[in-house]
Amino acid sequence: MSQPLEHVSFDQPDEVREGEKWRMELVNLAGGAQVGRITLQPGWRWSEHVKPVAGTDLCMAPHQQYLISGRLHVQMEDGTEFESTAGEVTSIPPGHDAWVVGEEPGVAVDWQGASVWAKKRE
Repeated sequence: MSQPLEHVSFDQPDEVREGEKWRMELVNLAGGAQVGRITLQPGWRWSEHVKPVAGTDLCMAPHQQYLISGRLHVQMEDGTEFESTAGEVTSIPPGHDAWVVGEEPGVAVDWQGASVWAKKRE
């Protein structure tokens, strides 16, 4: 059986999650996959703005994402750090903090961890 042809848009997301300085639109694909567009405003930091929603000390969502605009700084639990800039693809394992660098919003498309990112504790 072949995959169905799909055409979805972030302009009509299946789910929206929002908080102070952040917004994520999720679209659903066949087979249960979700892709998210995450918009992070200047001053956003995961440990300040998403931690209360997630209920964990660090972001435990894995990410494979493409940064459309802005700059994001990522710091792993072991202290390893890097900065991602527009046009880069990153793969970030669970156990990290992240924040926007500068005055431009960070906008990323995430196809791995979007389904669990900033999901409210049950």
